[in-house]
Amino acid sequence: MEWPLLLASVAFLVAYSVQVIGNLREDAGWIEMVVWATWVLFAVDYIVNLALAPLRGRWFIRNLHELLILALPILRPLRLLRLVTLLKVVHRAAGSALRGRILTYVLGAAALLTYAGALAVLDAESNVEGANISTFGDAMWWALTTITTVGYGDHYPVTMLGRFVAAGLMVGGIAVLGVVTASVASWLVEQVTRHTAAEVEVVEAPMRVELVRLSEQVERLTALLERQG
Repeated sequence: MEWPLLLASVAFLVAYSVQVIGNLREDAGWIEMVVWATWVLFAVDYIVNLALAPLRGRWFIRNLHELLILALPILRPLRLLRLVTLLKVVHRAAGSALRGRILTYVLGAAALLTYAGALAVLDAESNVEGANISTFGDAMWWALTTITTVGYGDHYPVTMLGRFVAAGLMVGGIAVLGVVTASVASWLVEQVTRHTAAEVEVVEAPMRVELVRLSEQVERLTALLERQG
């Protein structure tokens, strides 16, 4: 179900983006149909996974967030997290190079998280009296300053749902930055270790050659003494 759910997530992202950015509330037409169709697909996936789980009780407890996303329409934007499966596909093309993995995950996770956060906060704030996030540009600027922990404070959510979105984006931003820092540190340690090993090899190579030469001389002298004895 990975690929069908991935396609459904992309369809939901497009429909939800058009609905939120266009501020379509009353007559959404095909957009609302796409949103509900993806909801049905996610519901079927949840039911099938629950039915096939060997330990249904444990699976149910571990996946309560999936049930909440399905049960509460207010959490619909969280289905955008299904797009994280895109990272798996891109990762296969990135190969095993550490730099490729860093670039893939950082750009992919940051872009998805920022865009999803901007859409969700705009959905929560755009039609609220006294809100200062009323356009998609405001929402993207707010999301960028939030995920990078800059936080200028010129735009901020005033609704409870908007603040929940902000909290999720803050935690996600810290996690992304933490992964970046750890990956870069690991890459630096690997490079230093490799460089140090190369330097040691350069220094020890002549010594090993000299030791081999001395060992051969000792063996020849030992053989000579044995013949004379």
